Amino acid sequence: MTNYGSDRQQEIYRAGVFGKKPDYPLELGELERQAKSILKPEAYDYLMGSAGLEETERRNRAMFNRWQIAPRMLRDVSQRDLSLQLFGASLPAPVLVAPVGVQSILHAEGELGTAKAAASVGVPFTLSTLSSHSIEQVAEAMGNAPRWFQLYWSQNHEIAASLVKRAEASGFGAIMVTLDTPMLGWRPRDLQHAYLPFMTGEGLANYFTDPVFRALLASPPEEDPATAVMTFLQVFGNTALTWQDLKFLRKQTGLPILLKGILHPDDAKLAVDHGVDGIVVSNHGGRQVDGALSSLEALSAIAPRVADQLTVLFDSGVRTGADAFKAIALGAKAVLYGRPLMWGLAVGGEAGVQSVLKNFIAEFDLTLALSGCASVSQIRYDLLVHAS
Repeated sequence: MTNYGSDRQQEIYRAGVFGKKPDYPLELGELERQAKSILKPEAYDYLMGSAGLEETERRNRAMFNRWQIAPRMLRDVSQRDLSLQLFGASLPAPVLVAPVGVQSILHAEGELGTAKAAASVGVPFTLSTLSSHSIEQVAEAMGNAPRWFQLYWSQNHEIAASLVKRAEASGFGAIMVTLDTPMLGWRPRDLQHAYLPFMTGEGLANYFTDPVFRALLASPPEEDPATAVMTFLQVFGNTALTWQDLKFLRKQTGLPILLKGILHPDDAKLAVDHGVDGIVVSNHGGRQVDGALSSLEALSAIAPRVADQLTVLFDSGVRTGADAFKAIALGAKAVLYGRPLMWGLAVGGEAGVQSVLKNFIAEFDLTLALSGCASVSQIRYDLLVHAS
């Protein structure tokens, strides 16, 4: 049991008595503005840009506003329990750090800073395949802290298998397969800058250190990075994947397998039929299909059909503790938190990520209590009202 939100408030207010204000903005708009002022324009737009007219990204946020919390009163919320069990791990709150690639363009610490911050809070960190630090480096930085690996499935199945086996050997606790990016969506911001970080080798640490990938090269990446980049571009995406390929992945690992990018209830049911352990309802933050439905709309249709058969997680558009509350009320077991943590990384490295993550969990705890819930298990659909 904990009073995480109240404790965080008091920590801040006590420091204020001695004239000390928070090191990083708590207001997310200001945090984003500071990140934008620090980052190169192309790096900021790579982080924030979405597909096409960016309607899907805006819809992600708009749909959160359509659902309103109806708090209940006179319920004992003096002690709260935010914890949950997820694939054998005990988490302090229903939150995971979302996979975000090539974090070195945001801060020199890159994924190591984010991973250490997550470890300090006890929240699982999800490492992207396209990271600036290798699977093994991140594992070393995190010690025994919980971590998952996000897989972009290569055209070369043996590379995919190698990455998964490396993750399992390095103590990662689950494999999250991103399905919605067999190729990049149309992202005008990146195209206008003519900027893709992978073209200069940024974010390719896992490929450049992979024995199967290196075996494809006449010279190692350290000696001929240009050829290594071109080889990566040839094998990265896999547009030929089908549901039957999941059998191959299951043979590679005993870890739980989750499918990220599920938006249609029929695909959620197919995930059940093919024996995966969980799904992540996500539209990739609007970065892939402009005009797609919001992740929250998808969640409200998917969770009633499959939440009793596999683990349902939620991603895309989460900004506040209230957002997390709404997603859980609509059937998610936990939420993935991404862009705000990256603003924190840009502004303050590891310390910035830690601050944003603590504040997010604190706000979730207070939303939980003020809505009349003493535990995550008490968050239910009947605490929401849909405003048309």
